[in-house]
Amino acid sequence: MKKSGPGTPTDPSKAGLSRRSFLIQGACLAAAAAGMGISCKDSRPAGNKRVAGSIIGSNRKAGHMLLQGEGITPTETEETGIVIVGSGIAGLSAARDLAKKGIRDFLMLELEDRTGGNSAYAVHKVSPYPLGAHYVPLPGVEAVFVRELFEELGIIEGYNSKGLPLYNEYYLCADPQERLFIHDRWQEGLVPQFGATPEDKRQYQVFFGMMDDLRKARGTDGRRAFVIPMELSSRDRRFLKYDEISMAQFLTDNGLDSKYLRWYVNYCCRDDYGCVMEDVSAWAGIHYFAGRSGSAGNAEPHAVVTWPEGNGWIVRKMAENMSEHIRCNACVLNIQNIGDKTAVDYLDPRSGVAKRILARAVIYAAPRFTALRSIKDLRESPPAYAGSFGYAPWMVANVVVNAVPEGNGAPLSWDNVFYGNDSLGYVVANHQDVALHQSKTVLTYYYPLTAGDPAAERQRAVTMTFDAWADMIIRDLSRFHPGIEKGIEEVNVWLWGHAMVRPVPKFIWGRARQEALRPLGRIFFAHSDMSGISLFEEAQYHGILAAREARAVLEKARPA
Repeated sequence: MKKSGPGTPTDPSKAGLSRRSFLIQGACLAAAAAGMGISCKDSRPAGNKRVAGSIIGSNRKAGHMLLQGEGITPTETEETGIVIVGSGIAGLSAARDLAKKGIRDFLMLELEDRTGGNSAYAVHKVSPYPLGAHYVPLPGVEAVFVRELFEELGIIEGYNSKGLPLYNEYYLCADPQERLFIHDRWQEGLVPQFGATPEDKRQYQVFFGMMDDLRKARGTDGRRAFVIPMELSSRDRRFLKYDEISMAQFLTDNGLDSKYLRWYVNYCCRDDYGCVMEDVSAWAGIHYFAGRSGSAGNAEPHAVVTWPEGNGWIVRKMAENMSEHIRCNACVLNIQNIGDKTAVDYLDPRSGVAKRILARAVIYAAPRFTALRSIKDLRESPPAYAGSFGYAPWMVANVVVNAVPEGNGAPLSWDNVFYGNDSLGYVVANHQDVALHQSKTVLTYYYPLTAGDPAAERQRAVTMTFDAWADMIIRDLSRFHPGIEKGIEEVNVWLWGHAMVRPVPKFIWGRARQEALRPLGRIFFAHSDMSGISLFEEAQYHGILAAREARAVLEKARPA
């Protein structure tokens, strides 16, 4: 996550849950609480300082699908061609693809009051900031859909004589990009250098050499071993076998025991997957390093594109001109195939009115665990894969400070990481600001909850008060920036109960994920969890594929 009307961002001052009728509290909001949809706004003391801020909520989509819809009867019915459930990157990609193909007969339902999923963002007077995913790496050759989108949004402005894309300089992450706090000072880059022995550095060379070889490797089927989108990767058994062991075991099997190397690999697993490397499939772990193949005519291959609001910038652009199709505040209760149509029942929390939409096809672009409660067939006859999808909880906090934090060593960078720490550090939200002098800044602080079982970590997160979160965050930042607590003006905490799918061993290339790819009648699934890894590119890929399948159903149903 740290490193991935309609379109309206979340305003921290308006993100609390308002009071509803007993019916709605007992349905949507009760379910949302189970999904960590909570709000605890106030100014509370943090240590010896009173700091403004709040727990401004979380992705309530995870909670609302717990409903079975029993006892709530739709009072209004309408018809449309296609219904899209969920407005994250997958849902927006599906909608955009339909619109590009001339399909206007579709509706998108979103529980929240804004679009975006885990690419949501908020607006602040100092700077917009991300609430989740905040960058996209340069797309490789196989990521055709991403390159097309980047061209349409002006991220790619053209191509040079060698055919390499030329990126908008304002969107490429500015230097300096990364620094690591280790042994009481900051170093450039995230691979530990201060304190590293010759043996550590030898193991660095071995590991990165292996990753480079795997990046170039091809299977007997002619495909590259590790690709984005991951479905285009080789099915050669010599690569798929890595899915059967953990990334930690992979390092051990290859004699890589450097504490610094293992810390770095573990950091990368927590960063992209929300899991420690003992819980991450080696295939997924290797994919982190070997799956990227982007290039550019005006940037290094490892460059990324980013904005103050993170991937929320892309969300906002994708949602433009979609207002007539997007219905926010729509709590989906039940989905079922009826005859030659599919009924989607949802509750409008603002009016308390339950409505039904009859569609020719449905694109389910919300996390799979929610489908097990909202789709009648899956609810009544749980599929074999029902217990195979696990999700990682996260906390993201945006900290407003009245002075730019520096420190001993390398200067303040976009990504600032703490060695050996529970948090992943912070990203400077307004790093891309072209202003030469910034008196204030926003630090987006990322904290994957990986200390224990995900369910237990979710419960721990829910029970922590704003005081507790703020104290923890401020104490942590103060360890690396002594005195920063005096300049902290505001802390806004965002909890993600089910931020991303967990790519545990045997899941990515196991039977459960393969079965979950199949449509259910006229219901087509589209979400990054269908890839087993939560990446922007994967969500977009599945959204577009689902849109094309749904469009085929719609066109077939039309009279000749």
